[in-house]
Amino acid sequence: MGLTLVVVFHAFIIYALTTGLAKRVIDVVHAPVEAKVIEETNKPPPPAEIVPPPPRLEAAPPPPFIPPPEVHIAAAPPVQNTITAITSTPPPAPVAIAPIAPPVVAAPPVQPAPPAPPAPPAPPVAPHTPVSAAVVCSNYATVMGDAAYPPEAQRAGIDKGEALIQFTLDPSGQIKNIKVIRASHPIFARNSVRIVSEYKCQGQGHDVAVLVPFGYKIE
Repeated sequence: MGLTLVVVFHAFIIYALTTGLAKRVIDVVHAPVEAKVIEETNKPPPPAEIVPPPPRLEAAPPPPFIPPPEVHIAAAPPVQNTITAITSTPPPAPVAIAPIAPPVVAAPPVQPAPPAPPAPPAPPVAPHTPVSAAVVCSNYATVMGDAAYPPEAQRAGIDKGEALIQFTLDPSGQIKNIKVIRASHPIFARNSVRIVSEYKCQGQGHDVAVLVPFGYKIE
């Protein structure tokens, strides 16, 4: 295809030279060319704007003169000379009658109230007689109020239980010989023994057996 295009192109050039087509092209190029110069026309400037003068302010006419009203002042009547008699005796003072105050009666002396009789001493606890921990332990209410339901029993699905704990209180107030009398589950037995060990008790001068019942229930 490339060779065919080259042959056709050379054949076209040879045809143009033989028919004088090239001379016509040269004659067309040598034709005179006219050049025209177009001058730019300048527009005249626009006329200046005429600014009208500001309106003239006329002064307001002065207010009409109004004469002040006439005021007639009547003359005071002449003062007549009079003779007045002046007495030097003062008028009598009014007499004030004061009521007679009742006699003051002295109040009888206040007798002091008789002193309250002393509280009777607490009866001593008999030895070998089981007593409640609320009697011999001062922090019984605080410890029992802070006690909570055992988490182990709650996880095991046990919703209530009970236990009975017994311990011995020696003469100095120390807790010893803690033992479980009965318990519905070992979890409640262990938790009750732990609570009893937190008691602060007062000695009774001899060994005292203390019983503490426990009841557990999920509220």
